Amino acid sequence: MSESLNRLLADLHAQRVATWEPAALQVNVDQRQRLVDEARTEDFVKVGDTLELFTLLKVEGGSLSRDELLAKGPAVLIFFRFAGCPACNIALPYYERQLYPQLHALGVPLVAVSPQVPERLVEIKTRHHLKLQVASDPGNQLGRRLGILYSFDDASRKAAQAKGNSIGETTGTGTWELPQPTVVIIARDATVAFADVSPDWLVRTEADPIIRAVEQLLGQVPVQIAI
Repeated sequence: MSESLNRLLADLHAQRVATWEPAALQVNVDQRQRLVDEARTEDFVKVGDTLELFTLLKVEGGSLSRDELLAKGPAVLIFFRFAGCPACNIALPYYERQLYPQLHALGVPLVAVSPQVPERLVEIKTRHHLKLQVASDPGNQLGRRLGILYSFDDASRKAAQAKGNSIGETTGTGTWELPQPTVVIIARDATVAFADVSPDWLVRTEADPIIRAVEQLLGQVPVQIAI
């Protein structure tokens, strides 16, 4: 049985249930449930959409354009919240283990994307010695176009402020907006071949469906057609 990202995230939640103050836990649970209940799925990026030109900022310096990503074929983007996000520190190493090797062997770029400014975002790449690329989406420009952004609700905002910080200070963006965990596979012609958006940041896309979608896109496995 392959490693499950959602089992790892469920373990994180179980640890919080056992150790967090009930009020703090409830704020977290309520925010995630609200995002699920109020998700504007009609706005989410969908298969068949065409992605206009975009530019990401590599944490090591320099930029990464849409056309550079697609120069040799498809590419995979994984949107995450920020470098200090506990769930993201589980998800990115998981993708490094379970997704990066297969995609690298296929010559398909894998880029983890967050709005956090590069000089702060680089922390998650160095902490886990990630070989996959990590890049900043300046001003949430691409995330906004993909329809995957959310803002902290009042309770979450007040809880953060009570601790003396705001997410805008943490990310360097100055706003309370973050992307919902999202995986997008972009075909070489800049159309979206696969899209999965999770409003609940403790539920994320497993590696296997991403690999299968890439293999189908490359023509390496037969496409299953429902009858």
